[in-house]
Amino acid sequence: MTAYVALLRAINVGGRKLIMKDLAGIGESLGFAQCRTFIASGNLLFTSPVPEADVKMKLEKALSHHMGAEVPVMVRTAAEMTAVAEANPFSDRPGNRVVAIFLNQPLRPEALKEAKNQANERLAMGKREVYIAYPSGMADSKLRIPGAEKGTARNMNSISKMAKMAREME
Repeated sequence: MTAYVALLRAINVGGRKLIMKDLAGIGESLGFAQCRTFIASGNLLFTSPVPEADVKMKLEKALSHHMGAEVPVMVRTAAEMTAVAEANPFSDRPGNRVVAIFLNQPLRPEALKEAKNQANERLAMGKREVYIAYPSGMADSKLRIPGAEKGTARNMNSISKMAKMAREME
């Protein structure tokens, strides 16, 4: 069994509400084991023998049916979440001021150079993630990275916690 973390995009923001108990129930209905959620931003942790691509497809289909709209999902194994936490190039910054934007595919290498409205944010490319340090916080940032709008961001505190929780499920 592989321990997974599913990261849902645009849940519980802008009127798209999903109760986390329902999210765990959706995972259970798909045959996933040890389903649990982490905070109310659309994070589902579970175990399954199913390959990542199939997990993603099944979750997106079930969520689309439940929500009545498309819900993009990024899936990572416990090992991948741990690697994202450990690869943080801005580990000298507070965890709540650094995010990783999770993507289904790597960004084009030039995407960071094409970023718009960059102020004092620092950017770095990961494997299927983009790391961003926000020295002044995220609230007023106008940063736009081509292709990153298809992903979902989590701060490093949350990433580290979910990586630990997923490893404990293995």
